[in-house]
Amino acid sequence: MAESAVKFLLDKLAPLFENELQLLRGVREEILYLRGELERMTAFLRVADAYEESDAELKVWVKQLRDIAHESEDVLDEFTLLQAHDHGEGLYGSIHKLSCCIKNTKARYRIASELRAINSRIKKISEVHKRLHHKFNMAEQGSSSKSAGYLLEDHRGDALLLEKTDIVGIDEPIKQMVGRLVNGGCGREVVSVAGMGGMGKTTLAKQVYDAAEVKKHFKLCAWITFTQSFKLAELLKDIVQQLHQAIRSPVPQEINSMNTNQLKTIIKDFLQKRRYLIVLDDVWHLYGWDALKYALPNNIYGSRVILTTRNADIASTTSTESGGEVYTLEPLPPVESWELLCKKTFQGNSCPPHLEKICNYVLRKCEGLPLAIVAISGVLAAKDKRRIDEWEMVGHSLGAEIEGNDKLQDLKKVLSLSFNDLPYYLKSCFLYLSIFPEDHLIKHMRLIRLWMAEGFIEEKQGKTLEEVAEDYLNELLNRSMIQAAETTADGRVTKFRIHDLFREIITSKTRSQNFATIAKEQNVTLPAKIRRLSIHNTLQYVQTNRVKTIPRFIGKLQNLETLDLKHSRVTELPVEILKLQHLRYLLVYRYEFVPYEDFHSTYGFKVLAKIGALKSLQKLCFIEVNQGGSALLRELGKLVQLRRLGIVKMRKKDGKALSSSIEKLSKLYALSITSVEEDEIIDLQHLCSPPLLLQHLYLRGRLEALPHWIPSLHSLVKLYLKWSRLRDDPLAFLQYLPNLVHLELCQVFEGDTLCFGAGGFKKLKHLCLDKSDELRCIEMEVGTMPCIENLIIRRCKSLEKVPSGIEHLIKLKLLKFFDMPEKLIKTLLPHQHGNDYWKVAHVPEVYVTYLREFGWEVFSLEGLSETQISSQPSSVMKSIGTGWK
Repeated sequence: MAESAVKFLLDKLAPLFENELQLLRGVREEILYLRGELERMTAFLRVADAYEESDAELKVWVKQLRDIAHESEDVLDEFTLLQAHDHGEGLYGSIHKLSCCIKNTKARYRIASELRAINSRIKKISEVHKRLHHKFNMAEQGSSSKSAGYLLEDHRGDALLLEKTDIVGIDEPIKQMVGRLVNGGCGREVVSVAGMGGMGKTTLAKQVYDAAEVKKHFKLCAWITFTQSFKLAELLKDIVQQLHQAIRSPVPQEINSMNTNQLKTIIKDFLQKRRYLIVLDDVWHLYGWDALKYALPNNIYGSRVILTTRNADIASTTSTESGGEVYTLEPLPPVESWELLCKKTFQGNSCPPHLEKICNYVLRKCEGLPLAIVAISGVLAAKDKRRIDEWEMVGHSLGAEIEGNDKLQDLKKVLSLSFNDLPYYLKSCFLYLSIFPEDHLIKHMRLIRLWMAEGFIEEKQGKTLEEVAEDYLNELLNRSMIQAAETTADGRVTKFRIHDLFREIITSKTRSQNFATIAKEQNVTLPAKIRRLSIHNTLQYVQTNRVKTIPRFIGKLQNLETLDLKHSRVTELPVEILKLQHLRYLLVYRYEFVPYEDFHSTYGFKVLAKIGALKSLQKLCFIEVNQGGSALLRELGKLVQLRRLGIVKMRKKDGKALSSSIEKLSKLYALSITSVEEDEIIDLQHLCSPPLLLQHLYLRGRLEALPHWIPSLHSLVKLYLKWSRLRDDPLAFLQYLPNLVHLELCQVFEGDTLCFGAGGFKKLKHLCLDKSDELRCIEMEVGTMPCIENLIIRRCKSLEKVPSGIEHLIKLKLLKFFDMPEKLIKTLLPHQHGNDYWKVAHVPEVYVTYLREFGWEVFSLEGLSETQISSQPSSVMKSIGTGWK
């Protein structure tokens, strides 16, 4: 980590020499000396970082150099602040400038004195460095491939499939566990999965939980994940919510005011006469099971509990007392370990003969631990296959200590190697993840903005900082340092998570290196010097929804990059905002739910007339344009760096001005436009050259015709249209968009028939048709939507039957009919309309709700194991079978 700190400091030093006249004599010489010494030692820091844990002398040297880098950074930040002071204008500005000049001269002499003291320590560290020079002999071998700051190829798909494809050797345990769950005794049994961290316990449990035979056998399922400091009430509420969702019934509102005993009683009564499957994942202590077991009734319906734990005693105790079974995961045998290594390191190809020896050596050190093999393979995959010395260096760095008896420590050492092998520009980024609480899902763009604000992202020619940050994320994914937690239909990762063992490692490092301080308690004693503070206690969370005004002195925050006022009550910003030339993200909006309409109304802010002065803006959401008019919209054309733009309260007469500006926004990635009223026309027919990079388009408002330029958006992956009220079928114009994967149409078409033609929508995965009141028939020809996975049809009160040709959608996984009329529902019932029933019988999950005015109780359909049908008013399942109640 010293390498990262020093590199970061050197980057901050560079701008100070662009105008040497501003450097006070004394300060300049000290900074020059500091830069020279740091540059001289930088080449050796990578090796020092890798070996510091195993060499006490190196560890002290690295710590001293890291501390100096941090102290120097603080001093230089103060110096930079003095240089950039804003004195104001006029007579007051002149007086203020003279006063500051006197104060600043004194401060600069103090800064020069502090730098001299730092340089005095640098000299001593340099002398120690000479004595340690023999320990850095491998630096030249290991630095060549790193110095270029390489980036791995984007194998995002491999990382996304980690749990399904990178874990081998569990086919037989899956088969055994499924058999035990389905064919075991009639009482409640606990099936425990035990093994050390990283052995694949959760992966095995998830594969069993998702098995088709298990889903068919257990209608009531819930998955509960424990933490070391879990809150029992929250876990019990989670169980109640999941169980009610499983049968499509509303969650009782009173659970929020119940104590733990009341919640346990609710769960027990709910499950008493039902067959259920509950997964308790990663139980750390026996009292975790003891706190829940009496809420899970020991009934006679063959209910099951799957419990995963790192503690063998917990597994044995819980399974023995219930007559269950323990599955202890063993290390992978050599053949499967080799298969996993080749799959991850060589993308499934065979290992080159000259690397077989070192790969076998690495596998011996991993001792068959899947996570360790995956982690080390991620390191090896980044190495040049022609440079055997680089591969041997990885093997050598594993060290003799890894052969100890403490397997958790063994794994930590292996994972630490993955961290040590990171290029310096990723180390700070990865350590930064420690500020997020355990099990927290990290939002993609939030993380990027935080990295940028910290200065972790290096500038690269031809790329924005956001694009460089995306490369960083992809490299961490490819190295298996982070995992994708949520993705969109088009494969875009929206949330990440970090494995808990990795988190243990980086939390320890952040603490020992004073990288960050994490406060979990309200009255925690904080260290004297804090570089970053992360408060995890939710009681200290500051809500912004009561904020109404922003003070004028916000203009003094010259380096501000993100102003996030989402969910606040701010509707206007002071003119001083225009001074923030580094502002990249301006987010000011809130949502209000509209009852009975199932959508949120968006409220933005009155944008400043000269908004075009903010040249660095990347995202601007949401601006209200009904008062600024055409002059304001023309200002948007000056924001040529914009990637995301959100507009509300759009009027027809301003369409020409907006079209003119959009044509200038060549980097625009996402565009959202909402009209001032539902019947107001959005006029975008004047747009001749739309942004070629546009991927997400949201239009809420009436359209006289589908904009002629939409079919030319070859990069478009998501399209959302609402209130369009088109008379012509829009599908004929949309079906050949080559990369469209997500399409939502709400009140878009006023005709009675929609036709999905053969060969259309080749990449579409998600389709939603909502509130087409006149729609009676949907036709799907053979060959249409070959990749469709989710089909949702809502509030189409005139639709008479299941879409014709739906049986051709062979990849359909989820079908939802929400708030539909009686006549369509009856076509699904096999005894009344068998000829239509078979059309959806091949779909794994089918959900149906009635229109509100009918108010019937409904049942799951016979033969469709995952079908859930509920009425809108009560959605209480009274019976299972076919027919009407």
